[in-house]
Amino acid sequence: MSELSVDLNLVRKYDVPGPRYTSYPPATRFSESYDTDRLHGLIKANKESDRDLSLYCHIPFCESLCWFCGCTTVITSQHREGTDYLDYLDREMTAFCEEGIGDRRVVQMHLGGGTPTFLQPDEIRRLGSILHRHFGDAPGCEAGVEVDPRGLTREHVTALWEAGFNRASMGVQDNNLKVQEAVHRIQPMEITRQSVEWLRETGFHSVNIDLIYGLPHQTEASFEQTLDEIIGLSPNRLAVFSYAHVPWIKPAQKILEQKNLPTPETKLNLLKLIIEKLSAEGYIYIGMDHFARPDDELAVAQGEKTLQRNFQGYSTHGGADIHAFGMSSVSQIPNAYWQNIKELDGYRRAVDDGVMPVAKACLVSDAEKQIRTVITRLMCDLSLDYDDLSARIGIDFREAFAGVIEGLRDMADDGLVRLDASGLAVTDAGRLFIRNIAMRFDPAIETTSTPRYSRTI
Repeated sequence: MSELSVDLNLVRKYDVPGPRYTSYPPATRFSESYDTDRLHGLIKANKESDRDLSLYCHIPFCESLCWFCGCTTVITSQHREGTDYLDYLDREMTAFCEEGIGDRRVVQMHLGGGTPTFLQPDEIRRLGSILHRHFGDAPGCEAGVEVDPRGLTREHVTALWEAGFNRASMGVQDNNLKVQEAVHRIQPMEITRQSVEWLRETGFHSVNIDLIYGLPHQTEASFEQTLDEIIGLSPNRLAVFSYAHVPWIKPAQKILEQKNLPTPETKLNLLKLIIEKLSAEGYIYIGMDHFARPDDELAVAQGEKTLQRNFQGYSTHGGADIHAFGMSSVSQIPNAYWQNIKELDGYRRAVDDGVMPVAKACLVSDAEKQIRTVITRLMCDLSLDYDDLSARIGIDFREAFAGVIEGLRDMADDGLVRLDASGLAVTDAGRLFIRNIAMRFDPAIETTSTPRYSRTI
C-alpha cells in the first residue's frame, strides 16, 4: 500500500465512541468488585506457566503538565521522588516473586509514564538491576522506553542502554511554537533531532515518534510542516493520535479554550493529510493511529499474521503474559486482567501493608476469550479466516457469528470490508475504521452502562 485516499464522508458516518480493544473485555469493564481469592489463585497458578513474560513499569512523574494529557501522572520537580519510588517498585516485585515465577523467558520490557527519563541516569541503572535481579537476564529482549527530549541528556541515553533498553518512543505532538505554547509543552525541533541522534548513535534499534492532531491553533499548513520535519528524521514508527477534548474527565484541559481548537472539518482534513502523506512516504498504515516502515517488525508481523495487541498497543509479543508494576499499571494473564491503584499514596500504603496494590480487575470467561481471539485477529491481521477461527475458539465461527457477518453488509457496501464464504478481509480504506468493524463482534458494546470511550476516528 503505497498511497491511501481517505473518504471524509465515511469518516463522518463512522466516527463514534468505541473501545480501543487493547484488552477484551475493555478496561472500562474492569471492576473494583472482583473475587480476590480467585484472582490470587489464577496469578499463583500462572507463575508455574511456561508462557513468555512481558514486563511493564510505570514511572508517573513529570516536571510539568501538558494540558492535553490523558495519562496517569504525578507533577513534581522533586527528583528525590524517583529514588523513593524505585524502593517501592523493588518491594512490589519482591513480594510478587516471593514464591518464584518459574523458568520463564522475558521477551519484552516497557518503561512508560509519566516521564521515565524523570529518573536520573544512576536511578535508571538501578531500575535495570532491580528488573534483572527479579526476572533474570533477558538476551534478545525487546525493551522499549518512553523518553522526553526536553530533559533528555546523553547520559540518560547511555544509562538506558546499559540497563538493557534498545527501543525508544518520544512525544513531539506538534513542532509549531504557537501550538506548543497553547498546550504548555515547548519542545524545539533541535532537541528532538538531537535526541534521535543520541539514540541511534548509542545503538537503539528503533525510534517511534508520537504526534497529536486536533490541538489548539493547528492548521493543515502548519501540521504538514510538522509532518515534513518529522519524516525528515526517518522514524521507524509513528503514532498519530486524535486529541479528545474531555475536560469533564481531565480538568486540566479546561485551560485549552474551545474556540482555539480546530473545527471538526479541519480536524477531518488533518486526518486525511496524515494518512495520505505518510502512506505516500512509504509508511505502512498498521491501523488506528500506527504507522511503520515496511521493514519494521510491526509491518513484518502484520504481513505474517503474527501481530498481537495488548496494553502497549500493537506488539510482536502480545501473546506473552504481562506483569506490570507501579501505580496504575495493568497486568494480563490468559484468565484475568488487574490494574494497580492509580494514586501514589494509596499505592505506597498497599506496598507498605504487604498486599498486592490492586484497585480493580476483570476475570475473563471462556465466552469472552472467544470474543477476544476474534477481535484480536481482526485488528492485527485485518482479516478473518472462518475455518481457522473455528479451530482457534473451539466453536463453529460461521454459526456463532452468522448475524454479525450478515450485519457487515453495510460496511461491505461502503468498501470497508470484503466478504465471501471463507472469510472477511479489511480493505485498505477499512484500516481507518478497524475499531468500528471490531465493535460489530462485541456483544456487550450496546449494553455496557455509560462507559466513556474515545471516538473511533
